[in-house]
Amino acid sequence: MAFNSLSEKITGVFKRLKNKGKLSESDVKAAMREVRLALLEADVNYKVAKEFTANVTERAVGEKVMESLTPAQMVIKIVNEELVKLMGGESARIEFSSKPPTVIMLCGLQGSGKTTHAGKLAKMLKSQNHRPLLVACDIYRPAAIEQLKVVGKSVDVPVFEMGKEDPVKIARSAIRQAKDYGNDVVILDTAGRLHIDEELMEELRRVKSEVEPAEILLVIDSMTGQDAVNVAKSFNDLLEITGVILTKLDGDTRGGAALSVKAVTGKPIKFSGTGEKLTDIEVFHPDRMASRILGMGDVLTLIEEAESKLDQKQAEQLANKMLQNKMDFNDLLSQFEQIQKMGPIKGILSKIPGVNQKELENADIDDRQIDWCKAIIYSMTPEERENPSIMNPSRKRRIAAGSGRSVEEVNRLIKQLEQMQKLMKQMNGKGKKGGKRRRNLPGLGGAMPPGGFGF
Repeated sequence: MAFNSLSEKITGVFKRLKNKGKLSESDVKAAMREVRLALLEADVNYKVAKEFTANVTERAVGEKVMESLTPAQMVIKIVNEELVKLMGGESARIEFSSKPPTVIMLCGLQGSGKTTHAGKLAKMLKSQNHRPLLVACDIYRPAAIEQLKVVGKSVDVPVFEMGKEDPVKIARSAIRQAKDYGNDVVILDTAGRLHIDEELMEELRRVKSEVEPAEILLVIDSMTGQDAVNVAKSFNDLLEITGVILTKLDGDTRGGAALSVKAVTGKPIKFSGTGEKLTDIEVFHPDRMASRILGMGDVLTLIEEAESKLDQKQAEQLANKMLQNKMDFNDLLSQFEQIQKMGPIKGILSKIPGVNQKELENADIDDRQIDWCKAIIYSMTPEERENPSIMNPSRKRRIAAGSGRSVEEVNRLIKQLEQMQKLMKQMNGKGKKGGKRRRNLPGLGGAMPPGGFGF
């Protein structure tokens, strides 16, 4: 996942600073040299890395230490603030036109994920009660129009296309149709090339001149590292983009593009692609990303994902059953399904404060474990699901055979449910005595494959 290596190195530097207790100017400068090296290894632009560490050093050396903080904590605080500033300070949202439709033009090189992210953006806007229209302006790439149609159907958003007509004419006609049919957002999926060339830029300039988009969003692949920053600078110089969609931030990327784009182009990252599903797009929050880099997790994003992806009514019913200590295998099955809606397990755990990112990256976490657990529960009779106490060796053997898993795995799952019931009974007992009851994220009340996740 993005920033794991950078996060590991920076948190290592901070750990050494904390061990020193009192810091000298030379300690701070030595630490910043290590931070600058870590940033360069993460493919951050050299000038950006140099300026960043210079700013941190100047503030850390020249600022009085707050009474409530140790010197090392002050340095961490300054680094956090400078990281947030480096990535844009505040979250940048879409600027909607006062007179609909709002035209959003997506541009970028071929293979950057424009078509997929056009669908992701459309789905996100639709969930916010907008009525988007996808427009196929890529008339060169084979099957580009068909791909956009498939994406549009998947997110239940109409797609406007005119075959191999001039993209300028297509864009103009699409806006006319949007006005006629009440679509308040028009998303133009433009053509890309394998490299930046004059023909591509001229076409994009003509489209821009004709439709005057409210937003020109550049879609760039974070896996390309420093090249992504160079691409962003080139497009911005020629088109004056309004923002960036950074894709594949969930992949094995060093993250340098996210830390360099704003500083090099002056334009903010507005969205980040975090997976392959059409729901895997997030508003880019500089403060939350800085928190992830510094190993502090990202609870706010985790909560927002839970609220948007989980069934709140179902979660409340489950929470009530847990508090009444009436949880059975049907409830455990429901929890597993809720967790799967949240995405890959590593992605969920990476947002939790205190999770060691290096251990998480190397952990043997197989998302299929949840499917295996579900298979075991599906192999149970309704009576067995509701009353686990009736399980005997012959029932366990039958369940194991039906699910294709071992008897040992069946036993572990039964043991897990018993442990959760015991835990909830203890917590309920403390609650009755006036103690505080612990509350979990909706649908995440402890469900975990037998044996945990291996780290």
